[in-house]
This record gives sequence, structure tokens and C-alpha cells, in this order.
Amino acid sequence: MTAAARHLTPLTLELGGKSPCYVDSCCDFQNAANRIVWAKFFNSGQTCLAPDYVICTADTRERLIPCLRQAIHCFYGCNPQASPDYGRMINDEHFRRVRALLDYGQVAIGGETDESDRYIAPTVLVNVKECEPIMQQEILGPVLPIFTVAGLDEAIQYINCQDRPLAAYAFSCHRQVVNRVLACLSSGGFCGNDCFIPAFLLSLPHGGIGCSGFGKIHGKFSFDTFTHQRGCLIRCMGLEALNSVRYPPYTERKLKMLKFGTDIRRWNPCTLL
Repeated sequence: MTAAARHLTPLTLELGGKSPCYVDSCCDFQNAANRIVWAKFFNSGQTCLAPDYVICTADTRERLIPCLRQAIHCFYGCNPQASPDYGRMINDEHFRRVRALLDYGQVAIGGETDESDRYIAPTVLVNVKECEPIMQQEILGPVLPIFTVAGLDEAIQYINCQDRPLAAYAFSCHRQVVNRVLACLSSGGFCGNDCFIPAFLLSLPHGGIGCSGFGKIHGKFSFDTFTHQRGCLIRCMGLEALNSVRYPPYTERKLKMLKFGTDIRRWNPCTLL
């Protein structure tokens, strides 16, 4: 961005961030767990749209954890390291970075690592604190912290105090809860009762807001983003009498004619220039 600014070159940036996942107390917990586990541990968590942390009440957490464990076992077996469907960290540096995050909170699921294989098990952490690195940096790895709050109001307040994320997720059997999260949070994208899916839909724009980036891609949105829309007008050389109103000398009559021609007039739902 600094290099481009020297030449006044416009940019589109996707910068990621900590995408929150709110889970309501009224929820189909196993379905929610299946979708969260799939999105979080896809490519071993190394995706920009992975749910970075779950935020919920303590009671909801206790009901969700067994379902997360069941989904992990169903997807990757009793030994995820032997599963052909479970990935590895991209390099040694990121393996060590993500492994260090396991020192925070308490391991509820997983936690096993193998540096020689760059393997980190699908892991769920509880009792994490807001000030710890696990809640301060984008994880980009197979570690899912669960941050507990008193309720929906506190969850919204907490999320809104952080940088605006690339995506936000909410799970609830009550549509009004999902709609409230949607209305109260600012994020690049949003998905209710699922994760990740908007990334596969070309009919929806994909991009961040604020620290998570700017500009939109996908389908026609990509074309518009990377196209300079140039306003062009070509007129004929005749009908010069119509231009006399803009030429000096200026009079009150010419002013009234110009105002009439340029005023915005509204009739019913239409706006005419």
C-alpha cells in the first residue's frame, strides 16, 4: 500500500482479522458444531475466513464442546494425524507460532503436536483471556478458543470493541438473534447459521472493511473493482442555441432556467435529475 501510494495507484486489499462466531443458547448444537469444525479446521485453519473464535455463554460452551468433539471424531477419526483429510501447517515458522498459542487458556479438545510432521491436532481452548495473544492475533491455525460472555449484549459489545473482522458468524434457532448480530456488527461479510459459504457464492461480494481490508471481489464485483469507470460524453456540433443559457452575459432568467434544469425533483419513489 505504501509503494502504491507513491504512484497514486488504487488498491484492493484483503487483510483478514479475527472473525467471531457467536453461538446462541437456543441452537441445534450438533449442526452448529459440524459447520464450525468444518470451517475452522479446513486446511488446518489456514484460511482467512475461518471462524477465529467462538463467543458464547458458559452454559452454551458446555453444551457445544461435546458436539465439537463428536464432529472432529466424525470428520477426522480418533487420530486426525492419520487422516488423509486433515492438513498440516504450511512451514516450520507458522507451526511454532501456532503451537505457542496452546500455552494460553485450557485445552478442552486436542492439543497434540508433532514438529517433525508440522502437525497440530484440531484443538479447542477454554478459559482464554482477552489480553492473551490467542485473543489478540489472527490464529490462522487449527486452534479454536471459546470466549465466554454473559449474553448476547456483552458478545456484541466485545466484538464491536475489536477491529472490524473480515467475516462474522452467528448461530441460533431464533432468526431475530441472527438478525440482531447482523444489524449490530460491522464486518466485511456475514453468514448466519453457517460459516465460509459466502466465499463460494459469486453472487455475493467478498472483501473486508477497515483493518480487514477494502474493495470487493467475486464475479461482477471483481470486474467493477478492477475496472476504471470513466465518465464520457460526446455531443453534436449543432443546436448551439441550447447552450446560450450558460454563456455570458448572465441574467436572472438564465439563472432560473439553469436551476430548473439541474434541480432534483422527487415524485413518489422516483428521483429525476
